[in-house]
Amino acid sequence: MFSPTTWINLWIKSWLAPWLSPPQDPSPERQRALDLIAAIDAGGVPLNPARVNDIARKLGLEVSTRASVEDTIVRIRAALEYGRSNGQRR
Repeated sequence: MFSPTTWINLWIKSWLAPWLSPPQDPSPERQRALDLIAAIDAGGVPLNPARVNDIARKLGLEVSTRASVEDTIVRIRAALEYGRSNGQRR
C-alpha cells in the first residue's frame, strides 16, 4: 500500500499545510470595516452613525448609542489592527 516514507511525507504535508497555505479572505464583516476605513482615509465622511455602529458591533465591539462616530472609528481601526497582528489577512 504506502511505504513508511510516504506516510511520513503525507503527515508532514498535512501538518505544514496551514502554515504554507495563502491567507484566507477576510470575513464579510471585516471586509465592510476595511472598506469603511479605506473610504475615510480617502477623504470620505461617514454620514450614517448607525451604519458605523453596526459595523463595529459585527466586529464584536460593544458600542454605546451615545458614543461619537470618531471614537467608534478609532475602536474599529484598533480591532482591525489587532486582527492583522494575530494572523488575519490585511
